[in-house]
Amino acid sequence: MLAQRISLLSSPGTAAAREAARAAAATGRQIIDLAAGEVIIEPPSSVREGAIAAIKAGTNRYTDSIGLTPLRKAIAEKMSAETGIAWNTEHIAITAGAKQGLLDAALAVLNPGDEVVIIRPCWPTFPAQVLLAGAKPVFVDARPPTYIPDIDAIRAAVTPNTKAIIINSPNNPTGAVYDRATLQAIGDLAINYRMWIISDECYSSFVFTGTRHDSILMAHPGARSRTILVNAFSKELAITGWRLGYFAAPREIIAAAKTLQSHTTSNANVIAQYAILHHLQVGDGSFEREMHERLCRARNTGLMILSGLHDVATPGAGGSFFFYLDLSRLISVLGSPVRSTDDIARLLLNESDVGSVPGGTFGDVNGLRLSFGVPPDLLEAGLKRVVETLNSLKTRQAAA
Repeated sequence: MLAQRISLLSSPGTAAAREAARAAAATGRQIIDLAAGEVIIEPPSSVREGAIAAIKAGTNRYTDSIGLTPLRKAIAEKMSAETGIAWNTEHIAITAGAKQGLLDAALAVLNPGDEVVIIRPCWPTFPAQVLLAGAKPVFVDARPPTYIPDIDAIRAAVTPNTKAIIINSPNNPTGAVYDRATLQAIGDLAINYRMWIISDECYSSFVFTGTRHDSILMAHPGARSRTILVNAFSKELAITGWRLGYFAAPREIIAAAKTLQSHTTSNANVIAQYAILHHLQVGDGSFEREMHERLCRARNTGLMILSGLHDVATPGAGGSFFFYLDLSRLISVLGSPVRSTDDIARLLLNESDVGSVPGGTFGDVNGLRLSFGVPPDLLEAGLKRVVETLNSLKTRQAAA
């Protein structure tokens, strides 16, 4: 008999979408997978060189449960430069990916019966980890076309049991980049209602709106004592499988993470830690700039192609590397057999050989997520298939 907590969870729809695309490809079909939450590009040579050097040096032993001190120091310096806020090693914990950082945060601050405000559409790990901690997710829906949350709606969701709010900007899946006024208002709410802010900033390197990423603490430094900033090198350096994340938080949260990780992973992968340390020591930022430029070109190409959609607005895609389509109008004029974005994602895979993630994965029955992190030639071909297929649906229905 499995523990009751397992029944609270479901397999993430993002994983299911990737598995469906892989299964289709295994039959010999040429699938263009726009479902993956990663950029398909070779990692920087400095990261690979750092890993090889660590292996050759016989680096095989435990580190501190919250990571190598030199790496924590380098991350603190990186964050200080990026945010204009002073950080030191006492504020930094290294984790086995951002997911562990988010789980550390949830387990450190939540008790059974607590409530956590989550902006929806959202990454499905957010509510899953809140449930694992014994707390209750309370959803506030951000609406198209901007998907920026309404502060009054957030305030209305707060109760005496509210312990935290989870925010994610740039956002997965919508690509929304929260403006400074919204972040300031969230900071005010956290202070006024004594809530923790858990801020997932894993897509902070990917802002395409002409401005740099604004961390919640850059917008509201006064919320620092109530804020946990979670990030990772997975997206920024195209090493999702290396599982190296980190978070910055008040000292008591770092101390809690040290205890938690000593009983879970012991420490993050030591080779990955040394690889990232080497990159932070010798990297000149050229890889990050080149990746951003490539994604910016991909975004522009994709938006041009998607502007040809009928009954579907062109997405904003201000940040992250996702196009998020609001298909509500299209679905409203269609009938059987297309009743949901699950049906549309299935149709795109089965008929057009394109993998995508339906919005139900993110708590939004009207959305469809498409990644522009794939190689440019595949992106162009895949999006053209998406436009052709979606534009044909009304015609097919009329002819049926």
